[in-house]
Amino acid sequence: MQWHSRYKNKCTSAEEAVKVIKSGDNVYVHPGCAIPEVLLRAMIARGPELRDVTVHHILTIGEAGYVSEEMQGHFRHNALFIGSNVRKAVNDGLADTTLIYLHEVASLFELGIIPIDVALIHVSPPDKHGYCSFGVGVEMTTAACEKAKTIIAQVNPRMPRVHGYSFIHVDKIHHIVEIDEPIREFPQVDPITDPREAEMYRNIGAYIADLIEDESTLQMGIGSIPDAVLSFIGNKRDLGIHTEMFSDGVIPLVENGVITNMKKTLHRGKMVASFVLGGKQIFDFIDDNPLVEFHPSHYVNDPCTIAKNRKMVAINSALMVDITGQVCADSIGPKFYSGFGGQVDFIRGASHSEGGKPIIALPATAKNWTVSRIVPHLLPGAGVTTNRADVHYVVTEYGVASLFGKTIRQRVQELINIAHPDFRDELRSYAKKNHYI
Repeated sequence: MQWHSRYKNKCTSAEEAVKVIKSGDNVYVHPGCAIPEVLLRAMIARGPELRDVTVHHILTIGEAGYVSEEMQGHFRHNALFIGSNVRKAVNDGLADTTLIYLHEVASLFELGIIPIDVALIHVSPPDKHGYCSFGVGVEMTTAACEKAKTIIAQVNPRMPRVHGYSFIHVDKIHHIVEIDEPIREFPQVDPITDPREAEMYRNIGAYIADLIEDESTLQMGIGSIPDAVLSFIGNKRDLGIHTEMFSDGVIPLVENGVITNMKKTLHRGKMVASFVLGGKQIFDFIDDNPLVEFHPSHYVNDPCTIAKNRKMVAINSALMVDITGQVCADSIGPKFYSGFGGQVDFIRGASHSEGGKPIIALPATAKNWTVSRIVPHLLPGAGVTTNRADVHYVVTEYGVASLFGKTIRQRVQELINIAHPDFRDELRSYAKKNHYI
Protein backbone atom coordinates (compact mmCIF):
# COMPACT_ATOMS: atom_id res chain seq x y z
CA MET A 1 0.00 0.00 0.00
CA GLN A 2 3.06 2.27 -0.04
CA TRP A 3 1.98 3.58 -3.44
CA HIS A 4 -0.70 5.73 -1.75
CA SER A 5 1.73 8.36 -0.56
CA ARG A 6 3.55 8.40 -3.89
CA TYR A 7 0.22 8.85 -5.65
CA LYS A 8 -0.70 11.84 -3.50
CA ASN A 9 2.68 13.44 -4.07
CA LYS A 10 2.06 13.33 -7.83
CA CYS A 11 -1.34 15.03 -7.68
CA THR A 12 -1.42 18.53 -9.11
CA SER A 13 -3.54 20.83 -11.26
CA ALA A 14 -3.81 20.46 -15.01
CA GLU A 15 -2.19 23.86 -15.45
CA GLU A 16 0.84 22.83 -13.40
CA ALA A 17 1.09 19.39 -14.97
CA VAL A 18 1.30 20.58 -18.59
CA LYS A 19 4.17 22.94 -17.74
CA VAL A 20 6.45 19.97 -18.45
CA ILE A 21 5.61 20.34 -22.16
CA LYS A 22 8.42 22.20 -23.91
CA SER A 23 8.78 23.73 -27.34
CA GLY A 24 9.70 21.06 -29.88
CA ASP A 25 8.12 18.23 -27.88
CA ASN A 26 6.09 15.36 -29.33
CA VAL A 27 2.85 14.91 -27.35
CA TYR A 28 0.69 11.81 -27.54
CA VAL A 29 -3.04 12.14 -26.79
CA HIS A 30 -5.25 9.28 -25.56
CA PRO A 31 -7.85 9.03 -28.36
CA GLY A 32 -11.55 8.26 -28.82
CA CYS A 33 -13.89 8.52 -25.85
CA ALA A 34 -10.83 8.54 -23.56
CA ILE A 35 -9.77 11.98 -24.76
CA PRO A 36 -8.26 13.81 -21.72
CA GLU A 37 -10.09 17.08 -22.29
CA VAL A 38 -9.02 18.82 -19.08
CA LEU A 39 -5.35 18.26 -19.92
CA LEU A 40 -5.84 19.31 -23.54
CA ARG A 41 -7.52 22.56 -22.55
CA ALA A 42 -4.63 23.35 -20.21
CA MET A 43 -2.08 22.53 -22.91
CA ILE A 44 -3.82 24.71 -25.51
CA ALA A 45 -3.97 27.59 -23.02
CA ARG A 46 -0.18 27.40 -22.91
CA GLY A 47 0.01 27.54 -26.72
CA PRO A 48 1.21 31.15 -27.07
CA GLU A 49 4.34 30.40 -25.03
CA LEU A 50 5.21 27.21 -26.97
CA ARG A 51 6.70 26.62 -30.43
CA ASP A 52 6.64 23.57 -32.70
CA VAL A 53 4.89 21.13 -30.38
CA THR A 54 3.61 18.14 -32.40
CA VAL A 55 0.39 16.49 -31.22
CA HIS A 56 -0.09 12.85 -32.29
CA HIS A 57 -3.21 10.70 -32.02
CA ILE A 58 -5.76 8.64 -33.90
CA LEU A 59 -9.41 9.75 -33.98
CA THR A 60 -10.52 12.01 -31.15
CA ILE A 61 -13.87 13.64 -30.51
CA GLY A 62 -14.77 17.11 -29.34
CA GLU A 63 -12.74 20.24 -29.96
CA ALA A 64 -9.20 20.14 -31.29
CA GLY A 65 -7.97 23.65 -30.58
CA TYR A 66 -4.38 22.79 -31.47
CA VAL A 67 -5.29 22.78 -35.20
CA SER A 68 -6.77 26.30 -35.22
CA GLU A 69 -5.11 28.97 -37.36
CA GLU A 70 -4.11 31.02 -34.30
CA MET A 71 -2.17 28.02 -32.98
CA GLN A 72 -0.09 27.62 -36.15
CA GLY A 73 3.59 27.64 -35.25
CA HIS A 74 2.73 26.73 -31.67
CA PHE A 75 1.18 23.30 -32.33
CA ARG A 76 1.27 20.99 -35.35
CA HIS A 77 -1.09 18.02 -35.39
CA ASN A 78 -0.20 14.65 -36.92
CA ALA A 79 -3.33 12.55 -37.46
CA LEU A 80 -2.65 8.81 -37.42
CA PHE A 81 -6.32 8.47 -38.40
CA ILE A 82 -8.30 11.53 -39.44
CA GLY A 83 -11.42 12.38 -37.46
CA SER A 84 -14.03 14.96 -38.33
CA ASN A 85 -12.57 17.49 -35.88
CA VAL A 86 -9.24 17.71 -37.76
CA ARG A 87 -10.28 16.79 -41.32
CA LYS A 88 -10.51 20.35 -42.60
CA ALA A 89 -7.19 21.29 -41.00
CA VAL A 90 -5.45 18.35 -42.69
CA ASN A 91 -6.88 19.21 -46.10
CA ASP A 92 -6.12 22.92 -45.65
CA GLY A 93 -2.49 22.12 -44.91
CA LEU A 94 -2.75 23.19 -41.26
CA ALA A 95 -2.17 19.65 -39.96
CA ASP A 96 -0.46 16.48 -41.14
CA THR A 97 -1.50 12.87 -41.49
CA THR A 98 0.52 9.67 -41.40
CA LEU A 99 -0.88 6.84 -43.52
CA ILE A 100 -0.40 3.59 -41.64
CA TYR A 101 -2.17 0.36 -40.75
CA LEU A 102 -3.54 0.50 -37.24
CA HIS A 103 -1.58 -2.54 -36.06
CA GLU A 104 1.66 -0.79 -37.02
CA VAL A 105 1.14 2.50 -35.16
CA ALA A 106 2.80 1.20 -31.99
CA SER A 107 5.97 0.45 -33.95
CA LEU A 108 6.32 4.17 -34.72
CA PHE A 109 6.79 4.76 -31.00
CA GLU A 110 8.82 1.63 -30.32
CA LEU A 111 11.30 2.36 -33.14
CA GLY A 112 11.58 6.05 -32.27
CA ILE A 113 10.18 7.15 -35.62
CA ILE A 114 7.78 9.19 -33.53
CA PRO A 115 9.51 9.84 -30.18
CA ILE A 116 7.04 10.54 -27.39
CA ASP A 117 8.12 13.21 -24.95
CA VAL A 118 4.80 13.57 -23.13
CA ALA A 119 1.74 11.29 -23.07
CA LEU A 120 -1.60 12.74 -22.00
CA ILE A 121 -3.86 9.92 -20.84
CA HIS A 122 -7.24 9.40 -19.13
CA VAL A 123 -7.52 6.54 -16.64
CA SER A 124 -9.55 5.12 -13.78
CA PRO A 125 -8.51 5.57 -10.14
CA PRO A 126 -6.01 2.96 -8.94
CA ASP A 127 -7.19 -0.32 -7.46
CA LYS A 128 -5.85 -1.62 -4.15
CA HIS A 129 -2.66 -2.68 -5.91
CA GLY A 130 -2.05 0.72 -7.47
CA TYR A 131 -3.12 -0.11 -11.03
CA CYS A 132 -5.20 2.35 -13.07
CA SER A 133 -7.20 1.12 -16.07
CA PHE A 134 -6.95 2.73 -19.49
CA GLY A 135 -10.71 2.29 -19.52
CA VAL A 136 -12.61 2.85 -22.75
CA GLY A 137 -9.48 2.70 -24.92
CA VAL A 138 -6.22 0.78 -24.89
CA GLU A 139 -5.37 0.89 -28.64
CA MET A 140 -1.78 2.21 -28.95
CA THR A 141 -1.80 4.14 -25.67
CA THR A 142 0.03 1.31 -23.91
CA ALA A 143 2.86 1.53 -26.45
CA ALA A 144 2.98 5.34 -26.18
CA CYS A 145 3.22 5.13 -22.39
CA GLU A 146 6.00 2.55 -22.54
CA LYS A 147 8.14 5.00 -24.53
CA ALA A 148 7.01 8.36 -23.14
CA LYS A 149 9.53 10.34 -21.13
CA THR A 150 6.70 11.89 -19.11
CA ILE A 151 3.16 10.60 -18.51
CA ILE A 152 0.41 12.94 -17.32
CA ALA A 153 -2.77 11.14 -16.27
CA GLN A 154 -6.24 12.56 -15.91
CA VAL A 155 -7.70 10.27 -13.21
CA ASN A 156 -11.48 9.97 -13.26
CA PRO A 157 -13.74 7.80 -11.07
CA ARG A 158 -16.21 7.58 -13.97
CA MET A 159 -13.70 5.77 -16.18
CA PRO A 160 -14.57 2.04 -16.42
CA ARG A 161 -12.10 -0.61 -15.32
CA VAL A 162 -11.65 -3.05 -18.19
CA HIS A 163 -10.03 -6.47 -18.06
CA GLY A 164 -7.12 -7.54 -20.27
CA TYR A 165 -3.86 -5.77 -21.00
CA SER A 166 -5.28 -2.41 -20.00
CA PHE A 167 -3.56 -1.21 -16.83
CA ILE A 168 -0.80 1.15 -15.80
CA HIS A 169 0.67 1.38 -12.29
CA VAL A 170 0.70 4.74 -10.56
CA ASP A 171 4.48 4.46 -10.24
CA LYS A 172 4.74 4.76 -14.05
CA ILE A 173 2.78 8.03 -14.02
CA HIS A 174 4.67 11.27 -13.40
CA HIS A 175 1.83 13.75 -12.83
CA ILE A 176 -1.76 13.10 -11.76
CA VAL A 177 -4.74 15.40 -12.26
CA GLU A 178 -7.85 14.21 -10.45
CA ILE A 179 -11.19 15.06 -12.05
CA ASP A 180 -14.78 13.87 -11.80
CA GLU A 181 -16.46 14.38 -15.17
CA PRO A 182 -18.59 12.25 -17.53
CA ILE A 183 -16.62 10.30 -20.11
CA ARG A 184 -16.97 11.94 -23.51
CA GLU A 185 -19.60 10.05 -25.51
CA PHE A 186 -19.27 9.30 -29.21
CA PRO A 187 -22.27 10.61 -31.19
CA GLN A 188 -24.52 7.75 -32.24
CA VAL A 189 -25.96 7.42 -35.74
CA ASP A 190 -29.13 9.43 -36.09
CA PRO A 191 -32.25 7.28 -36.58
CA ILE A 192 -33.06 6.80 -40.26
CA THR A 193 -36.41 8.39 -41.04
CA ASP A 194 -36.40 8.13 -44.86
CA PRO A 195 -38.21 4.84 -45.72
CA ARG A 196 -36.14 4.35 -48.87
CA GLU A 197 -32.88 4.79 -46.99
CA ALA A 198 -34.06 2.51 -44.19
CA GLU A 199 -34.90 -0.21 -46.72
CA MET A 200 -31.48 0.21 -48.33
CA TYR A 201 -29.66 -0.46 -45.06
CA ARG A 202 -32.00 -3.32 -44.17
CA ASN A 203 -31.17 -5.00 -47.48
CA ILE A 204 -27.43 -4.56 -46.92
CA GLY A 205 -27.75 -5.95 -43.41
CA ALA A 206 -29.78 -8.92 -44.59
CA TYR A 207 -27.29 -9.84 -47.33
CA ILE A 208 -24.36 -9.68 -44.89
CA ALA A 209 -26.28 -11.67 -42.27
CA ASP A 210 -26.77 -14.45 -44.84
CA LEU A 211 -22.98 -14.71 -45.12
CA ILE A 212 -22.53 -15.10 -41.35
CA GLU A 213 -22.58 -18.70 -40.15
CA ASP A 214 -23.20 -19.95 -36.64
CA GLU A 215 -20.02 -19.92 -34.51
CA SER A 216 -18.47 -17.09 -36.54
CA THR A 217 -16.27 -14.45 -34.91
CA LEU A 218 -17.15 -10.92 -35.96
CA GLN A 219 -15.38 -7.64 -36.55
CA MET A 220 -17.54 -4.64 -37.23
CA GLY A 221 -17.48 -1.00 -36.32
CA ILE A 222 -20.09 1.65 -35.70
CA GLY A 223 -22.69 3.09 -38.05
CA SER A 224 -25.78 2.28 -40.08
CA ILE A 225 -24.37 -0.84 -41.76
CA PRO A 226 -23.14 -2.56 -38.55
CA ASP A 227 -26.42 -1.65 -36.86
CA ALA A 228 -28.34 -3.19 -39.76
CA VAL A 229 -26.28 -6.38 -39.61
CA LEU A 230 -26.78 -6.72 -35.85
CA SER A 231 -30.54 -6.48 -36.33
CA PHE A 232 -30.51 -9.54 -38.62
CA ILE A 233 -28.36 -11.99 -36.68
CA GLY A 234 -30.57 -12.61 -33.67
CA ASN A 235 -31.14 -16.19 -34.87
CA LYS A 236 -27.43 -17.06 -35.04
CA ARG A 237 -25.74 -19.25 -32.45
CA ASP A 238 -22.49 -18.93 -30.51
CA LEU A 239 -21.09 -15.88 -32.25
CA GLY A 240 -17.88 -14.31 -31.00
CA ILE A 241 -16.29 -10.87 -31.10
CA HIS A 242 -12.72 -10.01 -32.07
CA THR A 243 -12.68 -6.43 -33.30
CA GLU A 244 -10.73 -3.21 -33.00
CA MET A 245 -13.82 -1.58 -31.47
CA PHE A 246 -17.48 -2.17 -30.73
CA SER A 247 -20.42 -0.10 -29.57
CA ASP A 248 -23.82 -0.29 -27.89
CA GLY A 249 -25.37 -2.51 -30.58
CA VAL A 250 -23.68 -5.70 -29.35
CA ILE A 251 -25.24 -5.54 -25.87
CA PRO A 252 -28.67 -7.04 -26.75
CA LEU A 253 -26.98 -9.90 -28.62
CA VAL A 254 -24.90 -10.71 -25.55
CA GLU A 255 -27.93 -10.52 -23.28
CA ASN A 256 -29.97 -12.73 -25.62
CA GLY A 257 -27.28 -15.40 -25.82
CA VAL A 258 -26.40 -14.85 -29.49
CA ILE A 259 -22.86 -13.66 -28.71
CA THR A 260 -21.35 -16.25 -26.36
CA ASN A 261 -17.72 -16.35 -27.57
CA MET A 262 -17.67 -20.03 -26.57
CA LYS A 263 -16.76 -21.34 -30.04
CA LYS A 264 -13.87 -18.97 -30.63
CA THR A 265 -10.48 -20.51 -31.31
CA LEU A 266 -8.64 -17.55 -29.75
CA HIS A 267 -9.55 -16.08 -26.35
CA ARG A 268 -12.44 -18.48 -25.98
CA GLY A 269 -15.24 -17.01 -23.89
CA LYS A 270 -13.99 -13.42 -24.28
CA MET A 271 -15.02 -10.42 -26.36
CA VAL A 272 -11.71 -8.98 -27.54
CA ALA A 273 -11.25 -5.37 -28.66
CA SER A 274 -8.97 -2.36 -28.23
CA PHE A 275 -11.53 0.35 -27.53
CA VAL A 276 -15.21 1.27 -27.59
CA LEU A 277 -17.01 4.21 -29.15
CA GLY A 278 -20.42 4.90 -27.71
CA GLY A 279 -22.19 6.19 -24.64
CA LYS A 280 -22.86 5.43 -21.00
CA GLN A 281 -24.60 2.14 -21.85
CA ILE A 282 -21.46 0.64 -23.38
CA PHE A 283 -19.23 2.19 -20.69
CA ASP A 284 -21.32 0.49 -18.00
CA PHE A 285 -21.27 -2.79 -19.96
CA ILE A 286 -17.48 -3.04 -20.13
CA ASP A 287 -16.89 -1.92 -16.54
CA ASP A 288 -15.35 -4.82 -14.57
CA ASN A 289 -17.00 -7.26 -17.01
CA PRO A 290 -14.98 -10.51 -17.17
CA LEU A 291 -16.55 -11.20 -20.57
CA VAL A 292 -14.62 -8.28 -22.11
CA GLU A 293 -10.87 -8.02 -22.64
CA PHE A 294 -9.06 -5.05 -24.15
CA HIS A 295 -5.65 -5.56 -25.73
CA PRO A 296 -3.38 -3.17 -27.66
CA SER A 297 -4.04 -2.61 -31.36
CA HIS A 298 -0.68 -4.06 -32.36
CA TYR A 299 -2.01 -7.40 -31.07
CA VAL A 300 -5.75 -7.20 -31.78
CA ASN A 301 -5.27 -5.83 -35.31
CA ASP A 302 -2.32 -7.97 -36.30
CA PRO A 303 -3.56 -10.00 -39.31
CA CYS A 304 -1.75 -13.05 -37.95
CA THR A 305 -3.68 -12.74 -34.66
CA ILE A 306 -6.97 -12.18 -36.47
CA ALA A 307 -6.43 -15.22 -38.68
CA LYS A 308 -6.29 -17.49 -35.62
CA ASN A 309 -10.02 -16.99 -35.20
CA ARG A 310 -11.92 -19.68 -37.12
CA LYS A 311 -14.79 -18.33 -39.27
CA MET A 312 -13.56 -14.77 -38.89
CA VAL A 313 -16.01 -12.37 -40.55
CA ALA A 314 -14.65 -8.86 -41.14
CA ILE A 315 -17.20 -6.23 -42.17
CA ASN A 316 -15.80 -2.91 -43.37
CA SER A 317 -17.21 0.00 -45.32
CA ALA A 318 -15.96 2.01 -48.28
CA LEU A 319 -16.51 5.31 -50.04
CA MET A 320 -16.37 3.68 -53.46
CA VAL A 321 -15.31 0.50 -55.24
CA ASP A 322 -14.24 0.35 -58.87
CA ILE A 323 -15.46 -2.40 -61.18
CA THR A 324 -12.22 -4.35 -60.86
CA GLY A 325 -12.51 -4.45 -57.06
CA GLN A 326 -10.24 -1.64 -55.86
CA VAL A 327 -11.58 -0.15 -52.63
CA CYS A 328 -11.23 3.49 -51.63
CA ALA A 329 -12.18 4.14 -48.02
CA ASP A 330 -9.83 6.89 -46.87
CA SER A 331 -10.04 9.72 -49.42
CA ILE A 332 -12.38 11.54 -51.77
CA GLY A 333 -10.20 12.23 -54.79
CA PRO A 334 -7.06 13.93 -53.45
CA LYS A 335 -8.81 15.04 -50.24
CA PHE A 336 -8.01 12.87 -47.24
CA TYR A 337 -11.10 11.70 -45.37
CA SER A 338 -9.98 9.24 -42.68
CA GLY A 339 -7.12 6.75 -42.85
CA PHE A 340 -6.29 3.07 -43.22
CA GLY A 341 -7.47 2.30 -39.71
CA GLY A 342 -8.07 -1.40 -39.27
CA GLN A 343 -9.74 -2.19 -42.59
CA VAL A 344 -6.80 -3.87 -44.28
CA ASP A 345 -5.70 -5.53 -41.03
CA PHE A 346 -9.05 -7.30 -40.68
CA ILE A 347 -9.68 -7.95 -44.37
CA ARG A 348 -6.32 -9.74 -44.60
CA GLY A 349 -6.78 -11.50 -41.27
CA ALA A 350 -10.22 -12.79 -42.23
CA SER A 351 -8.98 -13.94 -45.63
CA HIS A 352 -6.41 -16.18 -43.89
CA SER A 353 -8.87 -17.47 -41.29
CA GLU A 354 -10.26 -20.99 -41.62
CA GLY A 355 -13.69 -20.37 -43.11
CA GLY A 356 -13.16 -16.62 -42.87
CA LYS A 357 -15.06 -14.01 -44.89
CA PRO A 358 -13.65 -10.54 -45.58
CA ILE A 359 -16.54 -8.24 -46.56
CA ILE A 360 -16.65 -4.70 -47.95
CA ALA A 361 -20.11 -3.17 -47.62
CA LEU A 362 -21.48 0.11 -48.95
CA PRO A 363 -24.67 1.65 -50.33
CA ALA A 364 -24.75 1.50 -54.13
CA THR A 365 -25.19 5.28 -54.43
CA ALA A 366 -24.49 8.58 -52.69
CA LYS A 367 -25.97 12.08 -52.73
CA ASN A 368 -29.62 11.00 -52.72
CA TRP A 369 -29.15 8.20 -55.25
CA THR A 370 -27.60 10.53 -57.86
CA VAL A 371 -24.01 9.22 -57.78
CA SER A 372 -22.88 5.61 -58.10
CA ARG A 373 -20.43 4.27 -55.55
CA ILE A 374 -19.62 1.34 -57.81
CA VAL A 375 -17.52 3.25 -60.30
CA PRO A 376 -15.66 2.63 -63.59
CA HIS A 377 -12.46 3.85 -61.95
CA LEU A 378 -11.53 5.62 -58.74
CA LEU A 379 -11.46 9.41 -58.74
CA PRO A 380 -8.14 11.03 -59.74
CA GLY A 381 -5.99 11.27 -56.63
CA ALA A 382 -8.07 8.75 -54.68
CA GLY A 383 -6.13 6.19 -52.67
CA VAL A 384 -6.53 2.43 -52.91
CA THR A 385 -7.19 1.44 -49.31
CA THR A 386 -7.73 -2.26 -50.01
CA ASN A 387 -6.38 -3.74 -53.22
CA ARG A 388 -8.13 -6.06 -55.65
CA ALA A 389 -6.48 -9.23 -54.40
CA ASP A 390 -7.61 -8.65 -50.81
CA VAL A 391 -11.28 -8.16 -51.69
CA HIS A 392 -13.41 -11.32 -51.46
CA TYR A 393 -16.97 -10.01 -51.00
CA VAL A 394 -18.56 -6.67 -51.82
CA VAL A 395 -22.12 -6.08 -50.61
CA THR A 396 -24.64 -3.40 -51.57
CA GLU A 397 -28.42 -3.30 -51.20
CA TYR A 398 -28.57 -5.09 -54.58
CA GLY A 399 -26.69 -8.20 -53.54
CA VAL A 400 -23.32 -9.82 -52.95
CA ALA A 401 -20.40 -9.80 -55.39
CA SER A 402 -18.14 -12.79 -54.76
CA LEU A 403 -14.73 -11.89 -56.18
CA PHE A 404 -12.16 -14.30 -54.78
CA GLY A 405 -10.51 -16.34 -57.52
CA LYS A 406 -12.51 -14.64 -60.25
CA THR A 407 -11.15 -13.33 -63.54
CA ILE A 408 -11.39 -9.63 -64.33
CA ARG A 409 -14.33 -10.38 -66.62
CA GLN A 410 -16.12 -12.24 -63.85
CA ARG A 411 -15.29 -9.61 -61.22
CA VAL A 412 -16.56 -6.78 -63.40
CA GLN A 413 -19.81 -8.61 -64.08
CA GLU A 414 -20.31 -9.39 -60.39
CA LEU A 415 -19.78 -5.76 -59.40
CA ILE A 416 -21.99 -4.33 -62.13
CA ASN A 417 -24.75 -6.66 -60.93
CA ILE A 418 -24.74 -5.05 -57.46
CA ALA A 419 -24.56 -1.46 -58.72
CA HIS A 420 -27.71 0.66 -58.79
CA PRO A 421 -29.71 -0.26 -61.93
CA ASP A 422 -29.58 3.35 -63.16
CA PHE A 423 -25.79 3.13 -63.54
CA ARG A 424 -25.30 -0.40 -64.85
CA ASP A 425 -25.41 0.52 -68.55
CA GLU A 426 -22.76 3.19 -68.03
CA LEU A 427 -20.54 0.75 -66.14
CA ARG A 428 -21.08 -1.94 -68.75
CA SER A 429 -20.19 0.46 -71.56
CA TYR A 430 -16.94 1.43 -69.84
CA ALA A 431 -16.08 -2.21 -69.22
CA LYS A 432 -16.63 -3.13 -72.89
CA LYS A 433 -14.61 -0.12 -74.08
CA ASN A 434 -11.67 -1.31 -71.99
CA HIS A 435 -12.15 -4.96 -72.97
CA TYR A 436 -12.96 -6.10 -69.45
CA ILE A 437 -16.05 -7.87 -70.76
